[in-house]
Order: sequence, then C-alpha cells, then structure tokens
Amino acid sequence: MADMLIETPAWQALARHHAAVVDLHLRDLFAADGTRVERLTFEAAGIGADLSKHRVTAETVALLLALAAERRVTERRDAMFRGDHVNTTEDRPALHIALRMPKGRSLVVDGRDVVREVHEVLDRMAAFAEQVRSGEWRGHTGRPVRAVVNVGIGGSDLGPAMAYEALRAFSDRGLAFRFVSNVDGADLLEALRDLDPEETLTIVSSKTFTTLETMTNAASIRAWLLDGLGGDEAAIAKHVVAVSTNLEAVAEFGIDPANAFGFWDWVGGRYSMDSAIGLSTMIAVGPDRFADLLAGFHAVDRHFAEAPPEENLPLLMGLLGVWYRDFFGAQTHAVLPYDQYLARFPAYLQQLVMESNGKRVTLDGGPVEAGTAPVVWGEPGTNGQHSFHQLLHQGTVLVPCDIVAFASPVEALGTHHDLLLANALAQAQALAFGRTADELRRAGVPERLVPHKEMPGNRPTTFLLLARLSPFALGSLVALYEHAVFTEGAVWGIDSFDQWGVELGKELAVKLAPVLAGEAPAEPLDDSSAALVARIGRLRTEG
Repeated sequence: MADMLIETPAWQALARHHAAVVDLHLRDLFAADGTRVERLTFEAAGIGADLSKHRVTAETVALLLALAAERRVTERRDAMFRGDHVNTTEDRPALHIALRMPKGRSLVVDGRDVVREVHEVLDRMAAFAEQVRSGEWRGHTGRPVRAVVNVGIGGSDLGPAMAYEALRAFSDRGLAFRFVSNVDGADLLEALRDLDPEETLTIVSSKTFTTLETMTNAASIRAWLLDGLGGDEAAIAKHVVAVSTNLEAVAEFGIDPANAFGFWDWVGGRYSMDSAIGLSTMIAVGPDRFADLLAGFHAVDRHFAEAPPEENLPLLMGLLGVWYRDFFGAQTHAVLPYDQYLARFPAYLQQLVMESNGKRVTLDGGPVEAGTAPVVWGEPGTNGQHSFHQLLHQGTVLVPCDIVAFASPVEALGTHHDLLLANALAQAQALAFGRTADELRRAGVPERLVPHKEMPGNRPTTFLLLARLSPFALGSLVALYEHAVFTEGAVWGIDSFDQWGVELGKELAVKLAPVLAGEAPAEPLDDSSAALVARIGRLRTEG
C-alpha cells in the first residue's frame, strides 16, 4: 500500500475515464444499450440488486475491477477470512465472519478454534433465551419476565435496537423491549417509566464492564431495581445479566457470572449484532429465528468470498462507493428503506460506514490522498419523499441513493404495499431520468414554471429488492454492507476495524465531569471550555 493511491495506474485510468463520461446522462446510456439492465443486475443470497441506474459504462466497471485488483482487495479479503491480523493498529483479526459460521465448521486462529467458542456461547444464549421466553426464568419475587431492557452504547445498542425494530413482526409480543444508550438520564427514565421492576430483565452490554455511559446507566437501573424489589441485593442476579468478559466486575455488580455471555476482542462493536450482543434479539425472536439471521449473514459471507469479481455484489457496491466519493466528489450517501420496520437501518449503517472508514491515514500511517467515508443518512420511504427528496431531485449536490424494498410485506394491509412499492420504483425512475423542459412544455406547463419543474435526473441509485423482510433477509443485508465497507477501506488502504477517533472525547469528558460537579480542574481549561463551564454554573444557580 506504499504507493500513493491517486498516482497508481488504475486510479489514473479511472480519472481519465471519468473526464470522458462525466457528462453522459443515464437516459443516453439506457438508449444506447439494450442489455444494460441484464448486464448490471446481480444476485446474492436472495438480494436482487439493480445497478443499471448508475453512471457507469461497461468500461467503468472494468476499470473499477482493475482498481480492486491493483489494490489487492481480494487478497485482503482472504486474509480477513483466514483470521490474519488485518486490524493492524490493534494487532488482531477482524473475525465477525466467524460469528455466523455453521456449527461443525472450524477456523483456527492464533491456536484456538474460534467457531467452536462461538457456538458454545450461542448454545448458552439459546438456553437462556428459551428460559425467558417460556416463563421458566423467574424474577426475585417469582414473577416471569415481561420486559427486557438492553443497556449498551455504540454497536452494543445500534445493532440490537435496529434488529428488534426490523424483526418486531417476528418477536414475542408478550415481551416489551427497550434500548438505553444515551448517558442523558431522560433516555433511561423514559425507558423505565411504565415498567415493573419485578418483571424486568436488564442486559448490560459492555465488554470490559467499564464503559462510562453504559455503567452509569447500569448503576441507575440497578438502584431502580433494588428500590422496587425491597432492597435485597440478591435480587440483582435474577434481574440483570451481562454481555461481558470481565467476570470479576460482573460479579461485583451482583450478576451471577453464569449469566455473563462473552465475546472476543476480534469482534468490533459495529460488527457485533450477531454475537452475544444480540442476546436481546434472540430473546425477542427465539433461537431458531436468530439462527436464520446468522444464516443470512453467512450466505453473503460465502458470496463475497467465492463469487468472481465481476459478479461479486459487495465488491461492486464498494467500488461504486469509491467511484462517487472520489471521482464525483459525493460527500453523502442516502439509504432509503421502503419498509417501516427498517426505520433504524440508516442509523445502523451510519456507524458501520463512518466509524469503519472515517479515517485520514493509511495502514502505514501516511495521509490518505483520496476522500474516504461519505456521510450516511436516510429515512424510510415514503416519509423522506415529503422532506429531503426535494434536494435529491433538484438540489445542487449529487447524492447517490440506495433504495431497499421487498416484493411482499411481512403483513398485508389492503393496497398499502403496492402503493409503497410504486413509490420506491417511481423514485428510482425519477432520480435516474428526471423530466426534461421539452416534456414539460408538451404537457402544457406554462413557460414560467418550466425551469422550476424541470428535473435533471442522472442521480444514481442502487435498487435492492428482496422477497420479504425476514431474519435471513436482515442478516444478508447487513453482511452486504459490511463487505462493501470492507471493499472501500481496502481500496483506500485504511484500517476499517479500529476507531481511535472516539477516544479523545471520552478522555476529555472524564476530566470535565468533576469540574462540572464543582471541583477545580486538574489542568487549565481552554478559554472557551472555561467560559462554558462558568456559564453552566451561573445558569444552575439562577435556575
């Protein structure tokens, strides 16, 4: 990776090609090629992907694949699947793919069969989940669990919260699920407001059992439980379990170490929803459906590992991400799920993309010459059509979009789903082809309104179409994006598995919290922070 990316032959060839095709319109590309849709439609683990509405030609795709070959993307992929230490700054593997390998497979890394260890934890999770779901698990006063509160932050919250919302239709409706992550007390207070401590199970998810936000919330929920359960410390073991590897701290908290479900340092938080971090998901949908979720992940893992580059959907999606970010200068990427159950999917992808690839240095510590991760955002359709789609269609910035849709709904209600799908298809069509001034004039639009109603089109979309939302489908979608993100990081030559950018703010917050409580700062504050602390003090006194 020592070569400067932008000076490599494949990058330079793409730069020349971009200059030649940048003004081509999708209308013309479709008119000139009757095989375009067939050639640019791909399949992976039940995901049908229409890439025909991208601003690419056959030559573009060939040049992007040449870039992937030059940047040794497949070699880096194979190293990840082998368990090599591809997370170089932390000197460890990135083995989320092992979390969903079937029982009976083997992957020995650093002398340990990680698949066997994964399934030992999965089996313990399944036994516990069945106890809770059946009512066999009883709280301190003998009542069954009616509510599960997941306490975590980052990947320990975003994954389980997204998965629960996505799979709510498959969940046990007799159980309520709440997700608490923000250290803002309002988050916890609202989550607990209508719950009964005697019927509440809390899952505290923190690998080290020291994460500031998580343990602050855990301490408060512990106090809430004790207050509602008569103050008996023994009650905690029946109402709190842990996802952690720090068994000593777990025991000190009052949790039975037998109810601590571990995971490994080779699992990054944003890649952990299919590990023990998914315990709340397993309780919600049951072990069998959780196994279906893992099967969806694994199916795309196999596709990414085995499909030839020209048919490899995650690889192609990642390369398209590089194409728009670095050659068109697109700074954002919209994810538009046309399914209300996927309302939290864009937020989940924000962490996956921006924490993985929001980097400014390469693996060897040198500067990245190209732009890296875009800002990811989005909302479910059709809501977004009545807010930000105006910018997508007629704004002055290019925003590549992913539209995710399902041929059939989880539960049908009249003609709702047909109308939803019609909107998804219409948005992709309008973004690609727009509406010309001549078309507007032929439709009788007054001349003074023509410039206002003209839609330039030529806005690229990936249309992901699946049969129906299910645990398997959700797993396949998440894995698809995981490997697309990996592809982009490999092209840019960065470490997609560390996240040092989150550390400094944490360190400073620990120093500032005592100051807000009235202590003198351990070291001088900058003028702005000092002024803000003083103003907080005045407002508290006046209020």
